[in-house]
Amino acid sequence: MTLAADLAPSLDRLMDRIEGRRAELVALTQDLIRFPTINPPGEAYRPCAEYLGERLRKRGFEVTYVRAEGAPGDCEAYPRINVIARWEGARPGPCVHFNSHIDVVDPGQGWTVEPFGGLVRDGRVYGRGACDMKGGLASSVIAVESLLDSGIALPGAIEISGTVDEESGGYGGVAYLAERGWFSKPRVDHVIIPEPLNVDRVCIGHRGVWWAEIETKGRIAHGSMPFLGDSAIRHMTAVLGRIEDDLYPALARRHSDMPVVPEGARQSTLNSKSLHGGQAEGHSGLPSPLVADSCRMIIDRRFLIEESLEDVRGEVAGVLDTLKAERPGFDYVLRELFSVAPSMADRDGPVATAAARAVRRVLGKEAQFVCSPGTYDQKHVDRIGKLKDCIAYGPGVLDLAHQPDEWVGIDDMVAAAKVMALAAHSLLTAQA
Repeated sequence: MTLAADLAPSLDRLMDRIEGRRAELVALTQDLIRFPTINPPGEAYRPCAEYLGERLRKRGFEVTYVRAEGAPGDCEAYPRINVIARWEGARPGPCVHFNSHIDVVDPGQGWTVEPFGGLVRDGRVYGRGACDMKGGLASSVIAVESLLDSGIALPGAIEISGTVDEESGGYGGVAYLAERGWFSKPRVDHVIIPEPLNVDRVCIGHRGVWWAEIETKGRIAHGSMPFLGDSAIRHMTAVLGRIEDDLYPALARRHSDMPVVPEGARQSTLNSKSLHGGQAEGHSGLPSPLVADSCRMIIDRRFLIEESLEDVRGEVAGVLDTLKAERPGFDYVLRELFSVAPSMADRDGPVATAAARAVRRVLGKEAQFVCSPGTYDQKHVDRIGKLKDCIAYGPGVLDLAHQPDEWVGIDDMVAAAKVMALAAHSLLTAQA
C-alpha cells in the first residue's frame, strides 16, 4: 500500500471534521462581517484584528500585531493594525501562509438587508465583505484549525494573517509587511490568498494597472467672451476624441495568453474614472461665468503581461504630444498616480498544483486556472517579497464583490475550507 493510500482515511476524516463545523464556519463569518472595517477611512481595524488574533492565540498560535506606522491613512484615529498568527510544527519544514484582507469598501446604496448584520438566508451569508473576503478568511481559519485538530503529524509552520488596506492598494497591509520580511523566504514558502474567484478556480495572477491624471491647460476669460480665453474643457474633448478613435481600437486588438476572467478582460482596457473641469465643485449657488483654465481626467489603464509599463505610459503620452504638435494652444500635464506590474505564478508550481489537486478531490472536477482582471495583494508578495509561489483561492463569486446585498454561499465556504486544508497538508508533507 502506498503512503498516499495510507493517508486516505485520515484525510477523509479531515473532510468530515470540516463538514461537521459548518455552523461554526457560518458563525465566524457573521462575526467578521459585523466588524464594519470600512476603507477608507479604516474603521474597526483594531477590534477585528484582535478578535482574529485572540481566537488563534487560544489555539496555540503565536500572535503578532503590526501597525503600519507612516503608511497612507495611518493615524491615531484610524491605525493600520495587521495581525499575523503562526503555528510551529514539531519538525522543521515549509511554511504555508493564508493571507486575507479584513478591510471592506463602503456599503453604498441599494441594500435590502443590513450591510453589517451577517444575515443567513437560503444557504447564504449576507453582508459587506461576505464575499470579498471575510467568508474566505473564515474558511481558512476553519481549514487550519481542523487540520491541526485532525492529529495528522505536520512538519513546518502555518500562518494566518488578517491585513488591511487591500481595497486601497495594500500599502498599510501586505506591502508594509512584505517590506519587513513577513512574506519572504525563509519565513514563508507558499501563500494562499482566499479572494473570491469561485470555488472551482485557482487564480495564478492578475493584470497590471496604471492610474494617471491628465490635465489640459487653458486660459481663463469671461464666459460671455470665450474667444478671449482658451477652454481647457475643449482641449480635453480633443483628448477624449483621440482616445476613442485611436487608442480604444488599438487596445481592443491586444489579447493575452494570461487566462484572465471574464473573457472581456483578456484584452487591454482603459476606463475614465473621473472628469473635472472649470470651477471647482462643492459650492452652493450658481457658478461664475468663466472659461475653464484647467480640466482634469483620471484614467484607469489595465494592461497585460505581454505589455510593458513603459509602453503603457508612452502610448498615452504619445496621444498628448501629438495633440500638442497639432492643436493650437494645447498644453497638458501627465501625472502618474499608481502602477503595478502584472503578476502570474507558475500553474505547475507547488501551491497551484496542490490547490488544483484538492479541488479535484473535493468537487470531483478539474480546477480552472484563471487570472484576475484586477489586482490584489499577490502583487506585493511577488514584487516586494520576491515570493513567486502565491495564488488566490477562495469561496465567493467575483461579480458580487462591492455590490449591494453582497453574499457568500455556505456550501462554497465549506468546500473551500476542505480544499485549503488538503492543499496545506500536501504542501507541508509533500504528499499527494
